[in-house]
Amino acid sequence: PPANLVFLIDVSGSMEALDWSPRTPTGVKFRTRLDVVKEAFADFIARRPDDLIGLVTFGGYAVTRAPLTTDHEALRHVLEGVEIPKQSFDREGRLLNQEELLTAIGDALTTALARLKTSEPRSRIVVLLSDGESNTGLISPDQAVQAARTLGIRIYTIGVGTTGVAPFRGRDAFGREQIFRQEVTLDEALLRRVADATNARYFNVRDAQGLEDAMGEIDTLEKTRVERDVYHHYNERFPWLLWPALVLILLATGLNMVLTRRII
Repeated sequence: PPANLVFLIDVSGSMEALDWSPRTPTGVKFRTRLDVVKEAFADFIARRPDDLIGLVTFGGYAVTRAPLTTDHEALRHVLEGVEIPKQSFDREGRLLNQEELLTAIGDALTTALARLKTSEPRSRIVVLLSDGESNTGLISPDQAVQAARTLGIRIYTIGVGTTGVAPFRGRDAFGREQIFRQEVTLDEALLRRVADATNARYFNVRDAQGLEDAMGEIDTLEKTRVERDVYHHYNERFPWLLWPALVLILLATGLNMVLTRRII
């Protein structure tokens, strides 16, 4: 049977980091971590045409963007619209949507498990991509892992970036765009524990190539054999040539009789 995969993509504020921006001959081409992750996911989808694939995004809460589907064109369309929530402030300058910018890994995993619970049990997989640490949510990651073990679902985890300082876009007091540096934290211990507990693997990726390699390895590890009944329908076209050929034979025979004055 085809595999059933749900991708969990972190859209918390730290995914706006620009540390994966490639350098080109004309300068740096700014791309956020989320931009790179979306491209890698789109490439993965193209390599798995027979699988049912779903998409869940999460920051402070989890949202199912696409249920398990083989309509990969629609899935890619949904993926293109995934964005990081913009910060919203009140008149006093207080942040209104702080919760959206946090990271609820446990809730995200639980949402993915709910999508996979009734699917084919032989190949149920979650791929979690996050660059932060679980700091909010109703369900802890450990509770979600226990549920995954009960259901027999593997959770591959990909840690995006590392703990340290990363560049971000921002604006100064005069509204001019600038690049500033901000602390980011990646909880590798948690991501490794989640993968190990579900008989999967953890990958730490530091750039776009590392992410591509990790996705390629997951693709190799989770290959499935799909059997198809293939029917070939032939549209016979020889009758269209048969009648002209017969006419030409008769014309040739008649011409030969006229020229030789004998019946052949």
